[in-house]
Amino acid sequence: MSDDGHQQSGHEKVPSRQRRRFPGISSRAYEHPADRSALVALRKLSGFDTVFKALSGLLPERSLRLLFLSDSVRVSDQQFAHLNDMLRDACYILDLEKVPPMYVTQDPQPNAMCIGLDEPIIVVTTGLVELLDEEEMRAVVGHEVGHALSGHSVYRTILLFLTTLALRVAWIPLGNLAIMAIVTALREWFRKSELSADRAGLLVGQDLRASMRGLMKIAGGNHLHEMNVDAFLKQAEEYEAGGDLRDSVLKILNVLPRSHPFTTVRAAELKKWAESRDYQRLMDGHYPRRSEDKDTSVTDSFRESANHYATHVKSSKDPLMKLVTDLAGGAGDLGGRVRRGFGGFAATPPKDQTSRNGTTTEEPPADAPPHDED
Repeated sequence: MSDDGHQQSGHEKVPSRQRRRFPGISSRAYEHPADRSALVALRKLSGFDTVFKALSGLLPERSLRLLFLSDSVRVSDQQFAHLNDMLRDACYILDLEKVPPMYVTQDPQPNAMCIGLDEPIIVVTTGLVELLDEEEMRAVVGHEVGHALSGHSVYRTILLFLTTLALRVAWIPLGNLAIMAIVTALREWFRKSELSADRAGLLVGQDLRASMRGLMKIAGGNHLHEMNVDAFLKQAEEYEAGGDLRDSVLKILNVLPRSHPFTTVRAAELKKWAESRDYQRLMDGHYPRRSEDKDTSVTDSFRESANHYATHVKSSKDPLMKLVTDLAGGAGDLGGRVRRGFGGFAATPPKDQTSRNGTTTEEPPADAPPHDED
C-alpha cells in the first residue's frame, strides 16, 4: 500500500513507475468532438427516444450479469489478479469511484467491451489477454474504464441488443429497415466513442508506444518484430489520401457495418491527440472537472464539434472531403473536374489550362482584382 492509500500492483511484470492521477476529471477532458456530436445526432434520430425508453425497461440486464457470472471468470484478487490491479489502478487514475465488475470470457477473438444499463460491466476475451503484454493491456483496461466514465455502456448495450434483433426480424422488410436505421446511427456514434476511449486508455497507461503496439497487434497479431510504428501510421495517410472519388465512396461502404474505426485510423488519431496542446495541458493538471459538468454550455459543445468537423474537412486529403471543400469554397475548376469524371478528383489540376483554340492561358493570381463580365 502506498502513502496515498492506493493499493499498488503486486504482479511481477507490472512496472512500478508512478503515473499521474486526474482527480475529479470530467469525461469532457478526453472525449473526441465527433463522439459528442454523433451522440447528439443520434438522439435527434426519429423514433430513437421511443426505442431507447422501451429497451431500457425491457433489456434483460440481470440475465446478462448472471450469464457472465456463471460462464466467465470474474477478475479479483484470486483470479487474474494482475488484471484486477490494472482495473483498480485505472479507476484510481480517472477517479472513478465505483470499480466496475470485470470478466474474462473464453473467446480466441481479441476483444473487450463495456456494457450495462444501470451499472457498467467490463468484459475481455482470452484472445486479447493472451495477445497483449502488461502495458498494452493496461491501455485497454483504461480504454474500457473511459467508456464507463463517459456513460457509453448504456448505448453500447442497446446497440448489441438491436443488432441481434435486426438479424431475427430480417424477414420483415419494414421492421428490419426501421431497426437498421437506428443501428446504423448507433454504429456511427460507436465508432466515434472508440476514439474517446482510446484517449482515456492513454491517460491511464501514459505510454503512447504501448498504446500503438496494442493497436498494431490487434491489426496484425503477435508479430511485433515484423511491424513498424512509422510504417503502420503511414498506412493511415495512404488510406485517407489514396484513390479518387470512387474510393471515397467505397471507404464509407466499408466502414458502415463496422463497430470500430479502422485500426490504422485509430492509431493516427491517438498520436495526433498525444502531440496536441490539449493533451499537454491535461497532463499538466489543467482539465475540466465533473463538478463543472452541470454548468457546461450545450451551445459551446455544438460549436466545438462543428469547428472540429470544419477543420477536419479542410485538412483532409480524402477526395470526397476535397470535393466538399471545393463546393463550399466555390473552386473555379470544380466544373472542369466534374466533367473529367471521377478521375478528375484523384489529383490536383494543372495550373496552366488550354483554351479551345489551342492557346494556353494562366489562371489569375488569387489577389488579382475581379473582372466584370459583359
